[in-house]
Amino acid sequence: MEKQYSIKEVSRILGIPKDTLRYYDGIGIVSPSRGNNSYRRYSRDDIVDLMNIQIMQYADFSLEEIKGKFQFHRMQSVDPAYCQDVAEFLDAKKAETRNKIAHLEKVSQLLDVAVNTLRDFNHESDERLAMFVREIYRDLHKKEPEITKEDCDGHQN
Repeated sequence: MEKQYSIKEVSRILGIPKDTLRYYDGIGIVSPSRGNNSYRRYSRDDIVDLMNIQIMQYADFSLEEIKGKFQFHRMQSVDPAYCQDVAEFLDAKKAETRNKIAHLEKVSQLLDVAVNTLRDFNHESDERLAMFVREIYRDLHKKEPEITKEDCDGHQN
C-alpha cells in the first residue's frame, strides 16, 4: 500500500501552510483522499501536484490559471486538443512574461538615469533624464506629450 501523508507532514515537507493546503482542497486544485477519521491523506501524486503548483506560482501563474489549464499527471490518456490548448496558453504566458521583462528593463534604465542625475546633478544630466522620461511617456501613450519643453522649463521657475 502506498504511503499516505498527513496535512502536517505535507506542510513540513513542502513548506506550504496548512491553511493553504485546506484552501487548495476547498477550491479543488488538489483534493487528497480522506481517512476513516475524515482527515486529509496526501499521496505521492498529490505531493508532486503541489510541487508543480509551487513551481507554476513561481513562474507567475495564478491559481485560477493553474486550476483551469492543468490537470497534471492525472489524465489517463493524452488528448491532442488539450495539449494544443495548453501549448497556446503557455505561448501567450511567455509573451506576457517577455513584455514584463521589457517593462522592467525600461524601469531599471530609468532608475539608472535618475540615480546618475542625482549623483552628478547638472543641466546636461537633468536634460538626459527629461529626455528619457519623455521617451517613456511616448511609449506609454504612443504619442508626443502635449506639454512642451518650454512648458517644463517655465514650470521649473
